Amino acid sequence: MSSIRIYCAVTLITLFLLSTVSTPAQKKSRERDAARHAGEAAETFTEIMNVKDKAIPKELLDTAEAIAVFPGVIKAAFLGGVRGGQGVISRRVKGGWSPPAFFNLGGGSFGPQIGAQRTDYVLLIMNPSGLDGLLKDKFELGGEASIAAGPVGREAAASTNPRMDAGILSYSRSKGAFIGAALKGAVISPDNDLNEAIYGKKADALLKGAPMTFAEMPPSVRIFPRTLVRYSIR
Repeated sequence: MSSIRIYCAVTLITLFLLSTVSTPAQKKSRERDAARHAGEAAETFTEIMNVKDKAIPKELLDTAEAIAVFPGVIKAAFLGGVRGGQGVISRRVKGGWSPPAFFNLGGGSFGPQIGAQRTDYVLLIMNPSGLDGLLKDKFELGGEASIAAGPVGREAAASTNPRMDAGILSYSRSKGAFIGAALKGAVISPDNDLNEAIYGKKADALLKGAPMTFAEMPPSVRIFPRTLVRYSIR
């Protein structure tokens, strides 16, 4: 009987170790995922900022504490529906931006549309409380932190104080149109499986802990903070 128990214990320990040790193939797959998310976010942000008179105003970018980009979020609906997508968030650090932390975006939606569409979302996190909210396990936009549709282009000069005082300003791009859109009800949660696979750290350590230098970042994700530096640095 004791030999059976020993065998079972050894089997369980072996299975546990196999589940916690990444193979080279798994590591390569995670690195590809990270590179894809960072690259798509950088490309989306560049395309949006290059649209004359319709980009995010520079004065808002220069004020933001962090920037989130969720490219190609799928919104499917038949009377009611769901959102789903992945993206990255970088916070401002001295002379640049932090390595991108990986996050998921999901949540229910309701509307008259039938079918599915892909939408790009950009969030400007304007103060520390907005950033603190995003680092919770599940953070519902429009819940604890105030969120408002961000102004684009020349609209910034006409923005009212309540909108400018929001903790998070949100934007969306669908079918080529880039507008301020209050993304209320969506839930953002850190993808810490990917964060730990790439950095050995969770999202809160990346976005609130000691900043990682550009040279310390994995080369596969540098494109996103390097893109943000082109449009805002202080």
